Parts: sequence; structure tokens; C-alpha cells
Amino acid sequence: MKIRFITKNDSKINEVNAILDMDNIEIIAAKYSIDEIQTEDVIALVKDKLFKAFKKVGRPVFVEHTGLYIDNLNGFPGGLTQIFWDKLEADKFSLLFGCGDNTKLVAKTTIGYCDAKKIYIFTGEINGRISSEPKGNRDFQWDCIFIPDGESETFAEMGDKKNEISMRRKAFDKFKLFLSTGEL
Repeated sequence: MKIRFITKNDSKINEVNAILDMDNIEIIAAKYSIDEIQTEDVIALVKDKLFKAFKKVGRPVFVEHTGLYIDNLNGFPGGLTQIFWDKLEADKFSLLFGCGDNTKLVAKTTIGYCDAKKIYIFTGEINGRISSEPKGNRDFQWDCIFIPDGESETFAEMGDKKNEISMRRKAFDKFKLFLSTGEL
């Protein structure tokens, strides 16, 4: 079975291939740009993105959206994380949110999959805190400022260990189970 993954982010493609790694499923990277609606409602965002993706490829397809939910900001930016991150980037993000009394946040991945008949949603999340300064490689957006609970390193410093514990791993494990068994 071949499934298209709509993303232009090579880091996401590499992570997803490492996590899914199934003999009977071939992930095909479809590097299309999809204009995302701007909303805090991540389910609406993912469904809209999935409809647009399916219209482009006309075959089984999935999309993914990962957001940060900052405790001090009542869960903001959530679905708007990309815009938020693009404006602030690592140094300013850490300065503003990684130095106070409450640096807690949640990273949450939402996957939308369409098999041409139905839409399925899978989620995974991990609690953590914002580093007081960026640490590690800055190539994969906010990995350099996110420290998972119980850990002392940012995702960027962890290397492959990140893929064992991340919110993306948790969401894709659910997706993988569904692809293997057909059960939600």
C-alpha cells in the first residue's frame, strides 16, 4: 500500500519514515504547499489541510500538524504555532517564555488520514518546559527549546532518542496500529 505524506519539511519526512517503518506500507513524500487556515482549532485545521491534500493527490494521504501549547498563555499558540515561531524564532522564544516561574508547555501532534472514504484523526502529546536558551541544532524549528518532562536535554540535543518519546511518535504509533489492524 502506498500512502502520500503532504509536507515540504524534510525533517518530518525523515522522522515519519523512521517511526512508521512498515513492510507493507510505502510512504511517499508529496512535497506540496498547502495553505493552512489560521485557527486555534487544530482538528478543523488538520481536516481542512487534509481535504486540500486529497484534492491534490486523489489517493490515500495523510497530513500532520504539531503545535505548542504554552501554559502561561492558556494553551496559545496551538494551531498557530508556525506563525508564532516564525516571528519569534529560538532566542526570543526562550527569552520570553523560558525564564519565568512557569515554563511549562505541551507539544501535541495531530495526524489526519484519508483513505478516500473516510477521515481518521490520531493525536499524541508530551509535556515539557521551555529551555532558558536554545540548545542543540536549530534546523527543526522549536526542537532546540523543548525539554520533555523527566529529561535534561532539548529534543535537538537528544538525537534519535527524540523519536522514541516524542508527541509525533505517540501519534504515529496510533496511526501505525490503525494501518496494521484497521482498528482505532
